[in-house]
Amino acid sequence: MSKEIVIITGGATGLGLELVKQFIEKNYFVCNIDRDFEKMKILANTYKDSYKGFIGDISDSMFVKNTINEISNSGNIEILINNAGEPSFKLPTKYEKEDMDKCFKGLQGMILFSTETLKIKEEKDLKVVNIMSSAALRGNKQEAVYCATKWGERGYTESLKVAYKGTSVKVIGVYPGGINTEFYKNSRDYVSEEKQSTFMKPYDVAKTIIDNITNDTNLTVADIIIERN
Repeated sequence: MSKEIVIITGGATGLGLELVKQFIEKNYFVCNIDRDFEKMKILANTYKDSYKGFIGDISDSMFVKNTINEISNSGNIEILINNAGEPSFKLPTKYEKEDMDKCFKGLQGMILFSTETLKIKEEKDLKVVNIMSSAALRGNKQEAVYCATKWGERGYTESLKVAYKGTSVKVIGVYPGGINTEFYKNSRDYVSEEKQSTFMKPYDVAKTIIDNITNDTNLTVADIIIERN
């Protein structure tokens, strides 16, 4: 395979889907990890020679290990984008264990995919892009567990930066505000459709991320905070 490989977790919908499309337009080969079989099937049929989907649970260590091994045998992994995650927006006293399990899967997947990819790449020539949220930068009334997850992801990201400072591994943290996607579909008591319509367009956010991480200069943008004008 002559094309450089980009791995994107959670690339069947929303921001992840826009990242898949725009990277393919830039002539990358995209390996997409998601659990939505029907949407992944559509993507595979649409993009064929520039795309491969892997359906599974990002918090399943064996699935992650096998997936990274298979991808690495196909070509050079240039970029890993940890994007997958789910929200739970509730008042602090309303959270149940299943809400915690759902939110923390994103952090588990970020760690597992980063670890296995760094091993395969022998810790060199790799960009690790961790897409989090503005919730990683502040606390929010109905986002206690979600913020806890995102603050954990931020801590992991900052620790990776320190661990690989001065090497050819570049670690980039991305902190977008609200994006107009299906992300909020089960949270209408917190984010109404009217409010969501004022959020950023996924196309614009994806373009901003890609423009910053694929620039031709010998520079790395370490943190990308994306907010509405």
